Amino acid sequence: MSSVFNKVTAILFALLFSYQALYIIVSLLYKKKQEKAEIRYHNYAILICARNEQQVIGQLLESINNQSYPGEYRTAFVMADNCTDNTAETARYYGAEVYTRYNRQLIGKGYALEELLRHIERDYGDVFDGFLIIDADNILKQDYLEKMNESFCRGHKIITGYRNSKNFDSNWISAGYSLWFLRENRFLNKARYLLGLSCAVSGTGFLFSREILQHWNYHSLTEDLEFTVDQICAGNKIAYCEDAILYDEQPQQFMQSFHQRLRWAKGFIQIFQKYAGKLIRGIIKGDFSCFDMLNTIVSAYGLSMLTLFINLITLTRLIINRDSLHPFFRSLTISVIRAYLCLFTVGLLTTITEWKHIRTSAWNKIRYTFTFPLFMATYIPIAFWALFANVTWRPIRHTVTMSHESTV
Repeated sequence: MSSVFNKVTAILFALLFSYQALYIIVSLLYKKKQEKAEIRYHNYAILICARNEQQVIGQLLESINNQSYPGEYRTAFVMADNCTDNTAETARYYGAEVYTRYNRQLIGKGYALEELLRHIERDYGDVFDGFLIIDADNILKQDYLEKMNESFCRGHKIITGYRNSKNFDSNWISAGYSLWFLRENRFLNKARYLLGLSCAVSGTGFLFSREILQHWNYHSLTEDLEFTVDQICAGNKIAYCEDAILYDEQPQQFMQSFHQRLRWAKGFIQIFQKYAGKLIRGIIKGDFSCFDMLNTIVSAYGLSMLTLFINLITLTRLIINRDSLHPFFRSLTISVIRAYLCLFTVGLLTTITEWKHIRTSAWNKIRYTFTFPLFMATYIPIAFWALFANVTWRPIRHTVTMSHESTV
């Protein structure tokens, strides 16, 4: 039974994600001609929610202060959220407009963003054309805002940029995160954009127009995914600007990574419960982006959990009946090898295509390609635990520093 089910699951997985093979081909072979647009300066509010980020926020703000985009058209706002360090003082030193928040009941980035936008509306009115969300541990390439503005001038109302890593080479965990986000850049968002589909925002580094949204009301454990799905359901497309590059710190400790990905997995469940109906209605109307998002949220998670449960039940039955375990483990080993090779291929393609963007030695680029499938495999117990755990938002401690000059 387990052997047959594993084969069926593999076939279903291949069918559901076969279109992503097209994404890879499109991203490698097709180049979209940029739309012509009259470039003019827009006024942007840069939104940064920070909790105990004293160690890294100065370098982010320094990278904002050194943008090629004119200073009079950008304002950095920091919400120091439940901080117990000198985050607010450090942010003020670097010229940011700082608000503070102390709320132990409504915890999370979504609530902090909502309150920050309320402060800006009250104190500044409607002077900003767009809002850019950046995490406190990020570093922006010098022309980041300039490239985002060019895309904005082409009529795009929501734009996500290229998410690179500050610390790819810290260890196999940070490298696993980094390769996953580089894959999203190249083989998902770039392909979606080239095909005229909606992209997806991923945590940090995205811009939205005042016309799209003035009041933030996304409070799930994955507020970025909730924002993405809600906008797609509303018929709004998210564009991709691969020339707008930022550098993001990835977790290095397994337990830190465990809690972050547990929050993501629980957030996927929340989004499915809230938006599945809207996404299905969008699919019925012929919106492929709705299928893409529903597939992203449900299929890999659902099939992985179903496979895990069936194999556990089968193993338990074999042990109780004292049947031979050899066929079971043979089938399981074959499935694991196939999964490893599939993920290794994804990691290898990403490493090759994004080679020049990966900030580490050639040896690290090669060896972490082999550990990438192992990193992805750790999602399975995390996703399983998310089904039962009461997950709350936990801050991630950031310590990796990086000079903005090194992005030039």
